[in-house]
Amino acid sequence: MRHTFLIATLLCGLFLSTLTYSQERFSFAWLADTHIAEGAKSQADLQACIQDINANDSIRFVVLAGDITEFGSDREIRLAHSIINRLNKPWYIVAGNHDAKWSESGCNTFAKTFGYEHFNFEVEGIRFIGTNSGPNMRMAPALLPRESMVWLDSIATTIDKQQPVIFINHYPMDTSMLNCFQVLDVLKKTNAQLVLGGHWHNNVKLDYQGLPGILGRSTQASGKKGSGYNIVTVDNGTLYVRERIAEGETGAETFEPWFHLNFTEAKPFVERAPELQPLPDKIKRFIPEYNDNEKYPNVQEIWTLQDNSDIGAAAITDGKVVVYTNTQGWVRCLNLSDGTLLWEVKTDGKIFSTPALAKNKVVVGSTDGHLYCYQLKNGRELWRFTCDKSILGSPVIHEGLVYFGASDGCFRALSLKNGKLTWNYPDIKGFIEARPWVDNEQVIIGDWANTLYSLDPQTGQLQWTWKNKGSRMVSPAAVWPVKANGRIFFVTPERKTYAIDAKNGNHLWSSKGGRESIGLSPDQQQAYVKVMKDSVYAYSTTSAVPQRIWGENYHFGYEIAPTPITSDGTLIFIPTDKGEIIAAQAVDGKEAWRYRLSFALINYILPLPERQLLITTMDGKVTLMRY
Repeated sequence: MRHTFLIATLLCGLFLSTLTYSQERFSFAWLADTHIAEGAKSQADLQACIQDINANDSIRFVVLAGDITEFGSDREIRLAHSIINRLNKPWYIVAGNHDAKWSESGCNTFAKTFGYEHFNFEVEGIRFIGTNSGPNMRMAPALLPRESMVWLDSIATTIDKQQPVIFINHYPMDTSMLNCFQVLDVLKKTNAQLVLGGHWHNNVKLDYQGLPGILGRSTQASGKKGSGYNIVTVDNGTLYVRERIAEGETGAETFEPWFHLNFTEAKPFVERAPELQPLPDKIKRFIPEYNDNEKYPNVQEIWTLQDNSDIGAAAITDGKVVVYTNTQGWVRCLNLSDGTLLWEVKTDGKIFSTPALAKNKVVVGSTDGHLYCYQLKNGRELWRFTCDKSILGSPVIHEGLVYFGASDGCFRALSLKNGKLTWNYPDIKGFIEARPWVDNEQVIIGDWANTLYSLDPQTGQLQWTWKNKGSRMVSPAAVWPVKANGRIFFVTPERKTYAIDAKNGNHLWSSKGGRESIGLSPDQQQAYVKVMKDSVYAYSTTSAVPQRIWGENYHFGYEIAPTPITSDGTLIFIPTDKGEIIAAQAVDGKEAWRYRLSFALINYILPLPERQLLITTMDGKVTLMRY
């Protein structure tokens, strides 16, 4: 049963400003982490839960708290919808990281299939608010999208301050969610009583600064007594949660409550529910510290623009203007000197594609399935090319051709002049999200089917492929590969750095360390690799074996950002997934300075002349800095 995201009331009951808790008992089912995949047992587990829920007349509605699918593919999302739609009760759903990070549609299919990305409804005087959580497309800790934050704040400031609120999100409100402090600050505007989540696959009680939070079990039977879910009951101001086994070795069973609380009257964030355990030290509330910025007065922001949407791609410049995109589908052009808006155009899909610029033309892909070419000076559309699915990959312009990959299994080259197809390679096995390496000899790109491809830049003919083993989640797909001295260098989520022969794709060497972030020195003598905890390595691009020139510990902690490392020849610029930029000497890796620009993923750091940097962050910032 499909519903719109905004429902004034689910069951009778006129809203009364003085009502602080339910006066009529009701129950709802709370499901999480269904992880639907083709051919997987998770389907049968979810079906068992749905059959059990349908047979229980005391359950009024259902909420599903994210990670609905395993890989976020279009087929998995539609399969999950077909199963969930068998519910005979109203249901409400939010996406989790598995639905958003590996989405071949750029998070569009989930929204289109289920009809919304957040919901807001009322039952018996209690307000239920749910939002998506990210990370959208980029590997990083969760980030409630900027546009969802704006929406959540609009709800929080308009509902009655006495009305109890239950908030639903996939992630716990801790350091797993980079802007958890913002989310909690918004919830403080309401009479928030409880936060429901998932992600940990187990029933867990937490405390978010006095606001109770609980994470629910996965519907999957694996490692548990059977497939199951939780039943939440509200009775005269008291809420309690019981785990329900829908199908197990000993049959269906409902256990005693593992959590309960008494609603308070418009006193959010007071001490309550003493049985809740405090967060462990390692997941205490994350609030970004900007103190280090004061240590480096030579590093300054010239201007910063705060967008009302997430930004999931790099900004580009011709030295006079800046072009950036956002996940609401806008392409915007700013004055480089002061950040003022010059023009803007909107596509019909989210954008995660970094634009390319040449000959006063801007080319960018959208998840609406089109590659657009705009006039740089005024944003006038010059041409568009239509693909069968979303375009997440970033285009490269080389010798009058535009090279790009899409999610329809094709990699293409178009004429920059008129957008006409020059060639099409139609045998890409997984979707493409990265930017290819292009030169006169080859085009190099990876996909989410464990494959790296080398194509002829003039004809599109396949030259060779390289494959790694294991889950498709370790594919060389998010990395922007680099080339130097006849070798291709790239990193993969299996935490390896690879060097392969550019002519034939043969393995030359591999080394432990790395994930998806790599960069190349301007003289092409060093490849810079960020490993998953604290460090960056510089490898020789000429050695026949993995020769590490230097390795340095920068104490940035656990780090999974796929953003490439860049360099001005003297310094290298290390992006982090928590909004910090670290500059280090290229010759030996010694730290030069660091600057916190945000608390979210740094999309890209573009070095410019006169010691300037053009930067975008996932939480919607575009910044020009001087160092």
